[in-house]
This record gives sequence, C-alpha cells and structure tokens, in this order.
Amino acid sequence: MKSFSTLNEQYRKGIFLLLFSSFQLQSLFQTLSTSSTTTSTTVSAFTLTMGSGNSFGRMFRISTWGESHGGGVGVTLDGCPPRIQISREDIQIDLDRRRPGQSRITTPRNEADSVEILSGVTIDNVTTGTPIAMLVRNKDHRSGDYLENDMSVAYRPSHADATYDAKYGVRAIAGGGRSSARETIGRVAAGAIARKILKDLHGIEVLAYVSKVQDIGCVVNDDAFCKEDVDANIVRCPDEEAAEKMLERIDEIRKAGNSIGGVVTCVARNVPAGLGSPVFDKLEADLAKACMSIPAAKGFESGDGFDGTLLTGKDHNDEFYIDPQTGATRTRTNRSGGIQGGISNGENVVIHVAFKPTSTIGQIQNTVTRDGQQVELRGKGRHDPCVLPRAVPMVEAMMALTLVDALMLQHAQCNLYPTAAESSSTSTTTTTTT
Repeated sequence: MKSFSTLNEQYRKGIFLLLFSSFQLQSLFQTLSTSSTTTSTTVSAFTLTMGSGNSFGRMFRISTWGESHGGGVGVTLDGCPPRIQISREDIQIDLDRRRPGQSRITTPRNEADSVEILSGVTIDNVTTGTPIAMLVRNKDHRSGDYLENDMSVAYRPSHADATYDAKYGVRAIAGGGRSSARETIGRVAAGAIARKILKDLHGIEVLAYVSKVQDIGCVVNDDAFCKEDVDANIVRCPDEEAAEKMLERIDEIRKAGNSIGGVVTCVARNVPAGLGSPVFDKLEADLAKACMSIPAAKGFESGDGFDGTLLTGKDHNDEFYIDPQTGATRTRTNRSGGIQGGISNGENVVIHVAFKPTSTIGQIQNTVTRDGQQVELRGKGRHDPCVLPRAVPMVEAMMALTLVDALMLQHAQCNLYPTAAESSSTSTTTTTTT
C-alpha cells in the first residue's frame, strides 16, 4: 500500500502535467490566432470547452445531422431498447404534423419529409438495440433565394447568421444551415420512437397545443383535451373560439410581410413519480434544456412558472391527499406542473415554451454586411409567419425524449434492487405458494 506522502507527490506531479498541457494548448491557440489575423486573441486554457452541441440525452441519446439546403437531414438514435415494435408509418405520423406547406400560415416550402430508416430496425419492424439511423431527403430547397441577393452578404436581424459567422468564421448561407428548423426533423423522428416506448410500457401520453398567439390566450382543460382537438384547426389550439382569433391575428401579420410569436403548452399524462434527479439533473432542468434548444424558443415555464410568483406560499402549495381508489399520494392542485424538488410526483407534467417571431420577414430592416457595411435588407425565401403550429410536434418530441431518458436512468439506478414494499410482496407470495 502506497504511503500518503507518495500519493501526495504523485498528485502534485499530475497537477503539474495537467497545467503544463493546458498552457501548451493555450500557446498553440494563441499561435494559430496571431498567425491568421493581425489582432492577437487570448484564449484561456481553463475555459476551453470541446463538443459541437449536436447530441442530446444520456442513455436514450440522439445526434442530429444535415442542413436545410443540403442533401438531407436526419438523426442517429443510440441506446434504444431492443424488441420494440416500430414502423416507418409510426414515425411518419409525427413528421407529417411537423412538415412545411401544411396551410397558409406555415412556410410554403413543399416537402413530403418522407422518412427512411437506414439501420437498427429489422424488416419486421422490430428494434435491434443497435443505433437507429433515419434520413429525410431535401427535395424543394431554393438556394437562389439566399445566394442571388443581399442575403448572401448581409446578416438577417435577430437571426443566427451573425453568431454562426462569429463562432465558425464561415456559415451556410442558403437556408441558414443548421440554424434552420429543418434540423428538428431528426428530433421529431426520434421523438416518435420515444412516444411509442412511453405509451406502450407506461401508458404515458404526450400532447402539446398552441396556448397563446401574441396576447391572445385560450381556455383548455389540460386533463381532458386530445390530439384530435389540437389538430381540428390549422392553428393547433383546442379552444375553437380562441383559435379563430389567433388565426385572424396571424393572417393580419402575414399579409403585412411580418411575423408573430406566442406560447406552446405541453402536457405529459400518467408520468410515474420518481423521474428526475436532485440538483443539476432535475426533471424540469432537463426539460428546459430540451425545449430551449428548439429554434426560436426564448422562454420556458414549468407548472405555474412566473405566475406563481404572484401567489403566497399558502395559495401556491399543492396540498396532498390519498387517492381512495389507488391509495397513491396525489395533489389536489397542480401548480407545480407535476414536478417537485426536480422529481416527478405522479401528476401531469405541464410545461410552457415561448417562441419569438420568425426572424426572416418581408419588410425592410437595417443591418450590416459581413465586411461591416451598413445596409437595408428585405428577407427573401419561404418562411413561417408564425412557427407555433409546427412547433407543437417539436415540443412533444423533446418532452418524450427527455422522459424516456429519465425513465431509463431511473430503472438503471433505482430499480436494480426491489423496494421494501416489493420485497415484502415477493416474500408474501413465496410464503403463500409454499
């Protein structure tokens, strides 16, 4: 057994080597920086991070790829359990709800978004447990709308054009590349598989709807609405009276060459208690990251969210009671949105995601070019005047992906050994059998 002094000496040497390597890396970046530009840029070795941000999830993990005007977009799903019955048609249902060209209030880009399953699923539609690759080919991209006008050099205000250029020093001008909402095709495809797992194994249902367009809200019973209610109109709001007002507002904005934003509410029903972890991996924290990664998402609320700040503790607290039929601990209200202490409590998980107006609009705006010239720009191309109707399946997908990941983590950590109640039940059964 090594002495404390020996271990301490090895520890100091290890720290020295780590620092030396870090400073070497810093020196390398400074050298590259000064050799490629006249202005020296200092890079801190202690804040340097690696990774490209194209993957999500820990056990049920997706990596999306492809660009808006490239050959296609898709996803690789790793960690999917084997022996799940899933067909191409199951996935296509969700993609059809996401695809462009659905109505006058979505982008007129005409894409079938037909999915191809390249691996991980047998000819009999059963998952093998190996990575599932899915591809959707781009068919109707018009790169000339971007390359043959001022948009090839000028940054669209509030778009990712300028920040992508600042980060990479180059950007995909046509269609916005990875910043385009076409990237979400991979999420929705993988989310369809996650939805299948949740429904088959635990009866969990994930549904979203447009709950607000600008200042126009709605009245919806989150315990009772169904998918058919959501898809009954092109706005995707179950409240028909509110949906008509929302549609009028969107049409008014669309005809003016402008865009509009709002809120999507998502509800997950029958979620078991116990999903999520304390501190950094709280369920609402994972859901916030998932949903805030969707293009144009600018705000996230769990349960009552910011409205809860207007209440007192007495008014905001969800009082407990015992369900007389199941014996389960329930809450009489659900201001917590089904999550307390970062862990699901067995009630409906309810979240709200705010989306900003689409950046590319048909009105003249002031901006600058890549070489610093101040110019005016009118957006070209085909874009959603309101992203909300097509954001509904995107939010559903991210909710489903997060819940499956949390469910698998829960099984891995907490279900290896039986609980006291399960042990007692097993013991009683064994005694009775004997």
